[in-house]
Amino acid sequence: MKAVILAAGLGTRMGKLSKETPKGLIKVAGREILYRTMKILEMEGIDEFVIITNPLYKEKFEEFLRKNNFRYQLVINEFPERGNGYSLYLARSYVSGRFVVVMSDHVYEETFIRKALKGKGLVVDREGKFTNTEEATKVKIDDGRVADIGKALEEYDALDTGFFVLERDIFEIIEKLIREKEKLELAEIVKEAGLEVFEVSGLFWMDIDTPEDIKKAKKFLIRNAIKGSGDGVISRYLNRRISTKISEALVDYVEPIHMTLFSFVVGIIAAVVAFISPPIGGLLYQLNSILDGVDGEIARAAMKTSKFGGYFDSILDRYVDFFVLLALALHLHPNIWGWMVVSLAIFGSAMVSYSTERYKGEYFVDIYKAIPQMKYLFGKRDERIFLTMVLCLIGRIELIFITLALITHIRVFATVYLVQKKEKLPE
Repeated sequence: MKAVILAAGLGTRMGKLSKETPKGLIKVAGREILYRTMKILEMEGIDEFVIITNPLYKEKFEEFLRKNNFRYQLVINEFPERGNGYSLYLARSYVSGRFVVVMSDHVYEETFIRKALKGKGLVVDREGKFTNTEEATKVKIDDGRVADIGKALEEYDALDTGFFVLERDIFEIIEKLIREKEKLELAEIVKEAGLEVFEVSGLFWMDIDTPEDIKKAKKFLIRNAIKGSGDGVISRYLNRRISTKISEALVDYVEPIHMTLFSFVVGIIAAVVAFISPPIGGLLYQLNSILDGVDGEIARAAMKTSKFGGYFDSILDRYVDFFVLLALALHLHPNIWGWMVVSLAIFGSAMVSYSTERYKGEYFVDIYKAIPQMKYLFGKRDERIFLTMVLCLIGRIELIFITLALITHIRVFATVYLVQKKEKLPE
């Protein structure tokens, strides 16, 4: 199935941002608006894209499409002032059967697109949680079809999401209207055809018209990029509140690997400082914990995730944990029995990670998704670091190792128990 992307508009409301850059190629949370839509559609089975643009943006689109290895046909609309309905008309020679139509300046979350592709006609949203309803195109529905459509409707049932699943016979209606009108908008085609409507409500989609819309969409995409599974209490209620703010500020300027390395450097500095001043070292260790979430948030929001990124980050975390705890132990100068407790604490900290990662290696699934009870076990990295910081601040360094030695090994054996219990459950 093909997708037609309407991208001939000049995006004048974007001001300076769209003077040389097509609105669809403006970046939101580190990725071009259009890249997001096309990549998700590609993952869902769309095998070719027909992009309708104007002569001014031709070279920009060709560069973007080649760079990202999309299979495409680029169609030039010499008369963009004739409206987006006319742009769709120009796609008539490039599609057959069922096809998708989307706007180049709309941002959609993955779940929205996946559900929308199952429908037919105009995809509508009855809730409009994330869009400006005053600016949105409204739809009046009668018996499952469009009865009226327009931005000025006072009474309406849903909002036009800018996503369509159409059949080729739509061009018969378009050709009729083209003969009657010099300028043709998509809304006029929709109304004339009395298109079926398909509801996908409550999910994220936005028409990016202004710089403020970019900020709003970026904020959602960062919030939506929170990993969730595997986060401890401290991450959920403290770290993520700070890390998402950092990610929002940096997502357009840095790569995930930059934040991975920066977080690691902060962790190593924390270890050096902890040997001299445990309270300051503890604070820096907590900062490392906060920053540790930024690389993943940026990677997911900017669609730049990689298996290596997660793998590399996990390895660096283990190094930071080891050096910080070793520095605190050296500061404490424990006796032989104290070193045994220190060893148990350091080994247990590594085993918490190993016990969960080894499950993924053996069963090929995230343990937090396979065994929901895991989220209730105390002792995740964020929780251990926060506890370490608190005990450093109150000067009870010895309690760090006693506590970690207990909670990490209890957690590991609890994990083994839960895995064994799951194995015994009937299929």
